[in-house]
Amino acid sequence: MDDAIAACRILVVDDTDFNRTLIGALLGEAGFQNVAYARDGFDALAQITAEAPDLLILDIMMPGMDGFEVCRRLRADHAYADLPVLVQTALSSSDDRNRAFAAGTTDLISKPLDRTELVARVRIHLQNRVLIRDLQTYRARVEGELAMARSMYDHLLPSPTLCAALTDSAGVTLRSHTALSSDLGGDLWGVLPLAGGRFGLFLLDMAGRGVSAALNAFRMHTLIHELAPQFGERPGAFLTELNERAVCLLELGQHATVIYGVVDAAAERFTYAAAAAAPPVLLPPNNAALVFGEGADESVGVAAGTCFEERSLPFPPDSALVLHSTAVLEALGGRDGGLADLLRSAAVRNTAAGGGEDGDAFAAVTAALAAAQGDVPLDDHTLVWIGRGGAR
Repeated sequence: MDDAIAACRILVVDDTDFNRTLIGALLGEAGFQNVAYARDGFDALAQITAEAPDLLILDIMMPGMDGFEVCRRLRADHAYADLPVLVQTALSSSDDRNRAFAAGTTDLISKPLDRTELVARVRIHLQNRVLIRDLQTYRARVEGELAMARSMYDHLLPSPTLCAALTDSAGVTLRSHTALSSDLGGDLWGVLPLAGGRFGLFLLDMAGRGVSAALNAFRMHTLIHELAPQFGERPGAFLTELNERAVCLLELGQHATVIYGVVDAAAERFTYAAAAAAPPVLLPPNNAALVFGEGADESVGVAAGTCFEERSLPFPPDSALVLHSTAVLEALGGRDGGLADLLRSAAVRNTAAGGGEDGDAFAAVTAALAAAQGDVPLDDHTLVWIGRGGAR
């Protein structure tokens, strides 16, 4: 017998001394090591309150408080909602048995007791009990790890203070929408201040979900900041070097989509490189046609020696740049359908309102995205909006 099952606490409740002794002897011979006894329902409830058992073997017909009432009181307390209760009874009618189950009985065993049946039923219910307990422990551990990862994630995102500083130094408004899935994916974005009022901006999405994907995203975040002083001015070289480091850092099969670009409002230019990431979108001034950037086929971390091409988009006054994860496209119905139509209509409203709050294009896009993704999205969603002048 498994040690965990043999050590489970079993409480035998019976008002007859002989029956308690008999059941205890049968369980002891079968290898169960932790058997306690209660002489009636009141004694049983007191012992359960003091130390909850893993299984209750309960006589249904007892004076004072019968087994039906013991079951009802236990099931009324959430702490004992899943405590297995094995009722021993001489009741044979279907009505009596139905009454026992209605009171909260888990299983029935008939009197006179059969050793093989008793041991088999006790073992299977304790096996289920141990399995459920292990799953609950595992779930609590995973939830704790996810909570810690979410806290780390929030800490790594650009702070409102940093975003406000970029508004002053770079002449842009930086806004974002992030929504984490229930099991946490690997989305992360950030900014790297550069000289001359410029700044770098990255958005990465690790393959997979859960704590492992989040931890890989955090590791990539560290790499990005390590590379910033040497490669931050050159997006193509930046992604090329990031890929070389990631190939060594990540395990086989792990990879990331990444876009990194430099925002230069003075030069009215966004220079970037992309690794299998969704391309950036420019909302030009005066309600002109949207301009979509380009991406690259290879993810970061797949193959050493991959070089990433540097591209650029214009970034004139009163325009906006939109960077987003691929999950945003999926939630809104693709690039040429949902996202493009939404950006066009948002830009029209923004222009008509003169760029004020009533025509807030960013708010319109993120509201539609929030409605599309639901309360708990299946994947992380990230959208970063960089506006100049009236393109808010």
